[in-house]
Amino acid sequence: MARARAVIDALEHIVGGLGTAMLALAALVWLILVGLTCAVGVGLLLGPTLPRVVRAVAGRERARLSRWGPEIIAPGPAPASVRAAIADRTVRRELRWLLTHGTFGLFLSLVGATLPINAVQDVTYPLWWRWLPAEEAAPTLVFWKVRDESDALAVALLGLAFAVVFVGLGPGLARLQAWPGRRLLTPDTDLSLRIAQLSATRAAALDAHATELRRIERSLHDGAQNRLVGVTVLLGATRRALARDPATAEAILERAQDAAEQALAELRTVVRGILPPVLADRGLAGALAGLAADCGVPCRVDVDVPGRCAVSVEATAYFVTAEALTNIAKHSRARHAAVTVRRQGDRLSLRVEDDGVGGADEHEGSGLAGIRGRIEAHDGRLTMTSPRGGPTTLQVELPCGS
Repeated sequence: MARARAVIDALEHIVGGLGTAMLALAALVWLILVGLTCAVGVGLLLGPTLPRVVRAVAGRERARLSRWGPEIIAPGPAPASVRAAIADRTVRRELRWLLTHGTFGLFLSLVGATLPINAVQDVTYPLWWRWLPAEEAAPTLVFWKVRDESDALAVALLGLAFAVVFVGLGPGLARLQAWPGRRLLTPDTDLSLRIAQLSATRAAALDAHATELRRIERSLHDGAQNRLVGVTVLLGATRRALARDPATAEAILERAQDAAEQALAELRTVVRGILPPVLADRGLAGALAGLAADCGVPCRVDVDVPGRCAVSVEATAYFVTAEALTNIAKHSRARHAAVTVRRQGDRLSLRVEDDGVGGADEHEGSGLAGIRGRIEAHDGRLTMTSPRGGPTTLQVELPCGS
């Protein structure tokens, strides 16, 4: 049963490959025609179609191979010009596949597709050969004249031989036909690694988002919500006390007002933890200056960032700095700290350093894992050096557009 399924799958692969091989051959013919007509100027106008034709045909083969095995990640849009296409490594690999699949792949497809067709034709030949004209009695690939039943049975035996050959060689032909596509149309190793890194970054970003939501929910539940419940209870007590003891009601109202003010303060703290309003009011430089002023260690801030970055990037820089300064104040025993921010092209560079005892470890619950998660969620990079005895330097790079 497994062998029969393998043979049927091989036939499906070969027939599907025959379709893409014919498309590849047509694309090769188009390439040649455009190249020849360049001599009279017409080909220059048709040149921009070449990368799109190559990418379209290669895309059909990627889709076909992805249905029968591991998915092949498709690249982005084709280059807009022939010069850009020649410089594109992916297009060059697609051209090599086009040449291979449009010639050798087409040959394998024709061989693999005609074997079962001839097998069925020849095995059934004794049933219908008498209705053929005498001069056309011999089927394809039969080189003897068919005059009687014994000759027709010999044709049937040849058909059985074709069937046996296809059962034995069909799966191998299908694999050989697909090999150039698997070899040349799959992304480069660097691109595959990049995709894996982005997938891991995306997962880390989702985890960081879920952690942030849990923190906000916990802050609201344990803080502001409890305060507001207390306000509701106190207001109810006030309402009952108004009739019998106005003085007590006034005291309860004062407590309710204090609880409401505390709830409001905690709500403001939660809001600042989501997206600090100071960033919108004072910009990144002013927001970092405010963090340095509140730090328990004397901190110098040097920000030289012309223009504004994306809000999410500025918020990430703000929270990373806040967490880093908190760690410095709690654990470093430093006497001085410094925050330096620069914009270099499309990258925002943030450097936080201190003269403390060093020895910071990302795996000891110091908040560095959370910092790394925030940074990698933006496709950024974190580098930390913290030898025993100090100093500690935190270097962050974030993409911020051109």
